[in-house]
Amino acid sequence: MKMSDKQLKIIKATGRILTESGVSRLTIKKLAAAMQFSESAIYRHFESKEEIILALLDFLATNMDERLTASHSKNENQKEQFIQLFQNQYWFFKQNPHFVVAVFSDGLMEESQRINEMIYKIMSVKIKYLKPLLIEGQQSGVFTNAISADDLTHIVMGAFRLQMYKWRIADFKFDIEIEGNKMIQAMLTLIHLK
Repeated sequence: MKMSDKQLKIIKATGRILTESGVSRLTIKKLAAAMQFSESAIYRHFESKEEIILALLDFLATNMDERLTASHSKNENQKEQFIQLFQNQYWFFKQNPHFVVAVFSDGLMEESQRINEMIYKIMSVKIKYLKPLLIEGQQSGVFTNAISADDLTHIVMGAFRLQMYKWRIADFKFDIEIEGNKMIQAMLTLIHLK
């Protein structure tokens, strides 16, 4: 989805409101006031609150795909690629916590099937990079073969998602990059063979 500058500003303002107040307090009226727009100006860019949230999640999926493509290096071994994959995510979310709020807001996933599908798209982007890396690492003897790549992908992503959720409900009070690096090392202790 190609977005205009105004749409990107609306998404950023939506993220700030989600971070400060949660999804239940996100209204077009509140968004318009925060941006010093009229409500009709918001509606010129998005048909509804759901469309704004979908655009925010789609932006995240696209941005993640672009960042992970750019940071992916075949010159690094699988362990270094694994570290880079997660450090990239922790750095991005530390700079943009409103995306964590959007993905983990209470009630958001019940909003619509389209929102659920977009959250699934975000997970699919992560799997697109993680699973082949784990398979390659297993084939080269860097990562354990005791667990299938499918199960290993779920375990690693589950740990990542839990940590991000904990950061969210802790109101972003701890440094996600520091704690994230600890999580990366813990995961490597479990899966790394060399």
